[in-house]
Amino acid sequence: MSVVIHQLKMTGVRKTYSTGVVKVEALRGIDLEVDQGEYLAIMGPSGSGKSTLMHIIGCLDVPTEGTYELDGTDVSRMSEKELAEIRNRKIGFVFQQFNLLASLSALRNVELPLVYAGVPAHDRRERAEAALEKVGLAKRMQHRPGELSGGQQQRVSVARALVTDPAVLLADEPTGALDSHSTGEILELFEDLNDTGRTIVVITHEPDVGARARRLVHIHDGLLREPVPVAASGATR
Repeated sequence: MSVVIHQLKMTGVRKTYSTGVVKVEALRGIDLEVDQGEYLAIMGPSGSGKSTLMHIIGCLDVPTEGTYELDGTDVSRMSEKELAEIRNRKIGFVFQQFNLLASLSALRNVELPLVYAGVPAHDRRERAEAALEKVGLAKRMQHRPGELSGGQQQRVSVARALVTDPAVLLADEPTGALDSHSTGEILELFEDLNDTGRTIVVITHEPDVGARARRLVHIHDGLLREPVPVAASGATR
């Protein structure tokens, strides 16, 4: 019997913010498991709690209550320094805004996480080139962001997220700044990466983006719910 590897496991996760005497419960008891190699979308409107959930998944924040295990490590009560180390090693981030340095080439932008990690120059270049090839930009490595389309810039940011070989690729509204053609290209890239075994979690408010994932959950008022398949609901045609 094979052992299921949970790359992400939340149990009873709550997050409460205090503003003076007012307390706001952003997450109200989240139970979530994401297995190795899954492609999950978490969809919800503004104010649903999805940004708070993204921050906890990405180790940018910790729960008020409950536990969160990432790649087998309980990160629920870690210090800021410990969280930073986990983020650098375990999470690859892709954001709506590409956050690329305009003065650097695509190759140098992708190398940056490895520079901060102290990886030797030759290894940095080799790994950055491999990451850019993986996202289809082998012929654009020396181009600066201003010389690339929006879709190509987001591909560079995906390569930068992949270059450290993270346990989870976490994408926050990754198509929000893209046109429909570029959106399709990025979603196809996510599918290709997932086909090779990469674990992907996408946070989105867009139904079309959520529908492309291989599993979809909704968040509303700080609670998760997973759609019931038609066959399981007892519906008849």
